Amino acid sequence: MTAEPLPGADLPTGPTEVTEPGTRWPVPPQEGWTVDDLLTLPDLPPHTELIDGRLVFVSPQRYFHSVAIDLLVTGLRAAGPRSWRAVREMTVVLDRRNAPEPDVLVVRAEAVTGPKATRFAADDVLLAVEVLSPDSRARDTEAKPRKYAAAGIAHFWLVDSTGDGSRPVVRVYELDPVTKAYTLSGIHHDRLKLDSPFALDLDLTALDDLM
Repeated sequence: MTAEPLPGADLPTGPTEVTEPGTRWPVPPQEGWTVDDLLTLPDLPPHTELIDGRLVFVSPQRYFHSVAIDLLVTGLRAAGPRSWRAVREMTVVLDRRNAPEPDVLVVRAEAVTGPKATRFAADDVLLAVEVLSPDSRARDTEAKPRKYAAAGIAHFWLVDSTGDGSRPVVRVYELDPVTKAYTLSGIHHDRLKLDSPFALDLDLTALDDLM
């Protein structure tokens, strides 16, 4: 997820900080924002995340980021059983102060309550995927995997690009139920072939024609 922490949006009755003429950045409450705030604050930018009580606003996506997400979602939807659904960029509620938005996730089919659904509970998530971008690298490689693991999400993938930025490299992690931490099970360059969380054989070179 390409994102940059910025001052959060405030409740309509809360204070705001004027940063330049005609612009008001809201002042977060002393104890930080909560999931309830994230879900009810008006006029938040699309894809805003909540990390440790801070609102994180998304910066413009790079082309690679977008097409890599498309490739993974398409492959997961084709391979996944009917009891699971692959979706992109939806909020996952981990706890009261954390509601990130993975780039790709696989959730229980029954958790999709309808077209107006805006979030999923961590218990309903089988896989979370983050596609790295320069300004979100530390968050996507450190803070968010730790939070996904602590919430019990069994599978995590971290997607980077090759040196020229044209092809995805997928690092696959599985949750150790004893340590509640992810362990690396494989690094995939041209082909993503897995048996878990379900059988998948995805040609990562398919992006070559789009770059």
